[in-house]
Amino acid sequence: MNSDHLNDTRYKKLLEELIGQRPDEFNQMLQKLINFLAVLEREQYLGAARYERNENRIDYANGFKDKTLNSRTGPIALKVPQVRNGDFYPSCLEKGIRSERALKLSLAEMYVQGVSTRKVKAVTEKLCGTEFSSSTVSRAAKLLDEELDEFRNRPLGRYQFVFLDAHYEKVRHAGTVQSVACLKAIGVNEEGYKEVIGVSVSLSEAEVHWRSFLEKLQKRGLSGVKVFISDDHPGLKKALRTVYPSTPWQRCIFHLAQNAQAYVPKKSMREEIAEAVREIFSCSSKEKAKEKVRETAKEYADRAPEFATWIEENLEEGMVFYDFPKKIWKKIRTVNIVERLHVEIRRRTRVSGLFPNTDSCLRLITAVLQEVHEGWLSSNHRYINIDG
Repeated sequence: MNSDHLNDTRYKKLLEELIGQRPDEFNQMLQKLINFLAVLEREQYLGAARYERNENRIDYANGFKDKTLNSRTGPIALKVPQVRNGDFYPSCLEKGIRSERALKLSLAEMYVQGVSTRKVKAVTEKLCGTEFSSSTVSRAAKLLDEELDEFRNRPLGRYQFVFLDAHYEKVRHAGTVQSVACLKAIGVNEEGYKEVIGVSVSLSEAEVHWRSFLEKLQKRGLSGVKVFISDDHPGLKKALRTVYPSTPWQRCIFHLAQNAQAYVPKKSMREEIAEAVREIFSCSSKEKAKEKVRETAKEYADRAPEFATWIEENLEEGMVFYDFPKKIWKKIRTVNIVERLHVEIRRRTRVSGLFPNTDSCLRLITAVLQEVHEGWLSSNHRYINIDG
């Protein structure tokens, strides 16, 4: 019987045992599951199961080290598998709790700095299972920040397509509550795999902040970009012209259709106008799309003159995708890839609601994005495949 079959059998047996647990025994269930996965990961690292004779093994098991994990449901006693000679640590313990550690720190900072409400204190205690002293928070934050800084500042290389967008979070700044811009960049490398290549927290989306963000990407080695994809934000457009003046820019067609709503003379025409814009970008070539713009502008010249003028002046910015193979058009003409990240980030940040400072905000968002990034890479799924 091979080791894969043995692992499958053991995993199914464990799941059957766990499913039978009562809700009040959840911690014991989680403890068993994490300990099991950690041992399984050690076996995969060693290249051999427990007591298995295998000439391909690279090291030997060397007992366990006790570790207590303060989870949302209380402390969990774990047994961390050790190896005799190598440097091994189960990724199921480290990666799975990184973003939760960042969230705990964000909440704990609010409590320690005296800016939290009764509700935040209750959430902190429930989430962390314990209270934090300021020195504990400081030490934990330093360790986590070192890891996250390394991710944010890692060297880059050549990326075919880069998607840029931002969302906003509330942060205490200079004694007031402000909305800060969380800038993000998603790159598709030359093999077609997507990566999180940049994240930053700024006071706004002004040109100076986007320019600084792009210059940092450039210094880290970002090159080979065939097109940048983003919404039409004046600050971002100016920054792109300054830092990457010769690289084409694709305006997100989803936002273009939304922007068109501002130029309709009456609400009853909104859906009609949106459909007219969608028809333009459904054309089979750039030449046909341009012709469709002229036809549409002529059609609405009397009924919606502002809309007619607007599409003639703006829609060509959304046609850069036509210069690439047809099979990837849908992938490079919107910033949907980043919009989906916004949903995931907000799902995690809404627990804290208000960050005590920009460092706390950046910490949590980076932790979430690093987790997403590693998930993308481990899935081995190409986002864009021009050659295939």
